[in-house]
Amino acid sequence: MEYVLAVFRARSQTITFANLLRSYGTAVSVVPTPRKINVSCGISAKFSKKNLETARSVISRRRFDSFAGFYLVRQNGAELSFAAV
Repeated sequence: MEYVLAVFRARSQTITFANLLRSYGTAVSVVPTPRKINVSCGISAKFSKKNLETARSVISRRRFDSFAGFYLVRQNGAELSFAAV
């Protein structure tokens, strides 16, 4: 399974970003950030890889000064791998 995490340093901006994505019809959830990504407030926005361009567009139009990046997460059983995208 693959999905993307939008990682922020501020919880309020994570929630604002998730709500904006929802307003574009994107399925998104707010989830705990994996410990391996240690540049966050503890929560991230999780969404499908197919919605990455919409997410990039939202980031480019709004000022999210706590945005730390997008990470592609690949899950193989209990093992997770991460790559900045």
